[in-house]
Amino acid sequence: MDMTTHTVPDDAHIRQRVMSAVSAVRESTPLAQSFTNFVTINLVANAQLAAGGTAAMSYLPDDIIDTARVAKASYINVGTLLPFYADALDQITAYFHTASHPWVLDPVAAGIGSTRTRILTSFKDNPPTIVRANASETIALARIWGLSQGTSSKPSGVESVDDVDSAREDAQSIARFLAATAPGHQAAVAVSGPVDLITDGESVFRLAGGSSMMTKITGAGCALGAVTATYLSVCDPLTAALSASLLFNHASRTAAETAQGPGSFQTAFLDALWSATPDDVASSPLRQDL
Repeated sequence: MDMTTHTVPDDAHIRQRVMSAVSAVRESTPLAQSFTNFVTINLVANAQLAAGGTAAMSYLPDDIIDTARVAKASYINVGTLLPFYADALDQITAYFHTASHPWVLDPVAAGIGSTRTRILTSFKDNPPTIVRANASETIALARIWGLSQGTSSKPSGVESVDDVDSAREDAQSIARFLAATAPGHQAAVAVSGPVDLITDGESVFRLAGGSSMMTKITGAGCALGAVTATYLSVCDPLTAALSASLLFNHASRTAAETAQGPGSFQTAFLDALWSATPDDVASSPLRQDL
C-alpha cells in the first residue's frame, strides 16, 4: 500500500496510529471479553468479530477473572442490571485494578436508580482505562465521582438529553482522573453523538460523519464500547477510542448507502465493519480542537 497517498498532513501522526491499530487487530485477532447488557449481547459479540477481534461473554466473576489472565482487555456495560451484578462487578473490577488489566466502561443510564449509582460510584476506586458514553452519561458519571464541572438534565433512559459540547469539560476531568491512576498514565473518554468527542484529558478530537441510522438499532453504543476494548488490546487508550469510533462512523455511512431500514442496516453495518480497511478507517473525518 502506498502510504504517500494520505492527505491531511496536520494529523498524519494520529491517522498513522489508527492505521496501525486497525492492522494489528486484523492480524492478531485479540480477545477482549465483555460483561455486557444481555439485550444487546449478540450485536456486541458480532461487532467484535467483524472488526477483527475475538469475543467472550460472561457474567460470572470467576470466569471473567480467569479470562482476564489471557484477554488483552475487557468491557463492562451496566445496562439492564440484574440483582447480582453489584457484588459481581465489585469482585471483577477489584481484580482488574490489582492486575492493572485495561478495561472499558459504558455507564449506561448513569444517574438513574440507587443500585446503578452505587455500582458506578464503586468504580471510582477501581477505575477503567476508557469511558465510552453519551453526553448525559458522561456528565452524570462526573457528578457521581465528584469531578463535575457543571450541571445536567436527568438522563432520559439510555438516551442523551445533553449535547456533546456540554460534556466536554466533564469528559476531560474524567480522563485526567483516569490517567492519574492508570499504568503509564494514559486514559481516554469517548462521548458519542452526532459529532463524537474523544479526549485523553488534554487533547480533544471531534469525529463527524456517522449515520443517523445508528440510533435506530439497539446496541450500537454497546457494540462500540466492546470494539473499543478490542482496540485497547493492541494500542494506547486514546488511539483505541479514536480507532473504534472512526471505524463505526465509516461502517455506518457505508451501511446507510444500501440499507432499506433498521433491519437491513444492522446486517449491512456488520458487513461494513468486516470490509473496512485500515486506510478506510484512518481516512474518516477527524478534527483536533486547538
